[in-house]
Amino acid sequence: MLLHIVVFLFTFCGMEFMAWFSHKYIMHGFLWNLHADHHKKDHDSWFERNDAFFIFYAVVSVGFFLLWQNNILEIGLAIGLGIFAYGLAYFMVHDIFIHQRFKLFRNANNRYAKAVRRAHKMHHKHIGKEDGECFGMLIVPLKYFKN
Repeated sequence: MLLHIVVFLFTFCGMEFMAWFSHKYIMHGFLWNLHADHHKKDHDSWFERNDAFFIFYAVVSVGFFLLWQNNILEIGLAIGLGIFAYGLAYFMVHDIFIHQRFKLFRNANNRYAKAVRRAHKMHHKHIGKEDGECFGMLIVPLKYFKN
């Protein structure tokens, strides 16, 4: 049981690196065409092409659930849940708290919430794929914790 908890926590934390890496090198790289509409709205839909990245990570998470369910990988459940939990946290912070796709968490004004907003605002000041900054989500550089 302890192994599964450690694997879950390691997976959740590792997903911040995966989010940073895929955001910087994939979304702002060769798959910019899917991510561009997130930086510059060129549509009237609630959905964005950028949402395809959520689907990718959901498929990976489900894949680990299936590996566990079919007795192929004992820690598959812990990995799948870690990916799922990070995806849920990312959705809550990025899509709900920052971009207000649902009108929730509007009054969160603690130091961390303000830092997350500042960092993401700096990321979105660049509408092109070059010269970006702050590609992670939950770990925010210290300079954004100013008062």
